[in-house]
Amino acid sequence: MKTRAVRIYGKNDLRLEEFELPEMREDEILAHVMSDSICMSSYKAASQGSDHKRIPDDIHIHPTIFGHEFSGEILRVGAKWSHRFSAGTKFSIQPAMNYKGSLDAPGYSYRFIGGDATYVIIPNEVMEMNCLLEYTGDGWFNASLSEPMSCIVGAFNANYHTRPGSYAHHMGVVTGGNMVILAGAGAMGLGAIDYALHGNRRPGLLVVTDIDDQRLYRAESLFLPVAAEQSGCRLQFVNTAKLENPDEFLMNLTAGKGFDDVFVFAPVKPVTELADRLLSRDGCLNFFAGPTDPAFRAEFNFYNVHYASTHVVGTSGGNTDDMVEALRLMSMGSINPAVMVTHIGGLDAVIPTTLNLPKIPGGKKLIYTNIDMPLTALADFSEKGKSDPLFRDLARLVEKHNGLWNTEAEARLLGSY
Repeated sequence: MKTRAVRIYGKNDLRLEEFELPEMREDEILAHVMSDSICMSSYKAASQGSDHKRIPDDIHIHPTIFGHEFSGEILRVGAKWSHRFSAGTKFSIQPAMNYKGSLDAPGYSYRFIGGDATYVIIPNEVMEMNCLLEYTGDGWFNASLSEPMSCIVGAFNANYHTRPGSYAHHMGVVTGGNMVILAGAGAMGLGAIDYALHGNRRPGLLVVTDIDDQRLYRAESLFLPVAAEQSGCRLQFVNTAKLENPDEFLMNLTAGKGFDDVFVFAPVKPVTELADRLLSRDGCLNFFAGPTDPAFRAEFNFYNVHYASTHVVGTSGGNTDDMVEALRLMSMGSINPAVMVTHIGGLDAVIPTTLNLPKIPGGKKLIYTNIDMPLTALADFSEKGKSDPLFRDLARLVEKHNGLWNTEAEARLLGSY
């Protein structure tokens, strides 16, 4: 079977090509990819080429397929896995398999599987590691976004706290505690707000900071403080750029106690150091943002480490359990990862989008792999709709869903090709 896919050949060398997939083996699965979302991790991988830890040294000879946040449908199942999987099943994949200690992952390391493709062959190790996950919800894009959502779930699970006189670590954020998400009005921050408000362990106070009024306005329009209050959480959005003394203002929101859980969503030294100053006794600082600079550093108050038991954790991606939890909450309608999406495009948009990702404003860039379409912001649908009936319909459906991408719009888009 032929596939059309974006493959990496070297640093900043991505190519959209059509080629023949090999015959599927009895321990493999043939699948049809439907959607993929583009991540900053993909930009880093494209920039680093073979220097990236997940990308093989021989991509100039054996290129690998790009994209690791994808969903699709199983077409054919090899005999080894026929007792567990069947044709027609919708799926998502956890790329961080850790197979035999290897960093190899779909979307980075494999020649015949990745999200930026039409058809792929899922290798045996994906199933061996229980990383092929069924999705029972509507549409396709939610399943693609289960990977970034799993990173958020994983971060919330990775935080830990102790009890006075005990060395036992109690995993997870503090239920009913004080939480702040710094630089939290971007795409992943919106996902974190959604999970904080609708997950199993909800804070009593959730503060979200940013330095951009437009991002904060959008965040507050999606997560109304009055609605959060009804579920037992006091939610407040703060533009720290407008504060003469952000430390004092934020600490006052906690009556001087500080925050049990502090999340850093931008790899910026002043933001990270602010996070340290906001910690309560036994407070946990989660450095969520992935820096591109391997020498990134920030000061940390070790007096408080010793006397106030403050501590820091960091996670890079979620595990399979985190992704299962994200898929469960999506299927139930408890969380809506559409809050992260700001742009839609086709397979032909992958290369320019990936290589220029830091320069493109907004949140998640969602790709539909079986169509060609320039990357287009949801906010531009109305203008394009003046001359294009497809975008006129898409604009109407996005407006119907409070400005968010949705399964109705997805069906209209895919039905037009």
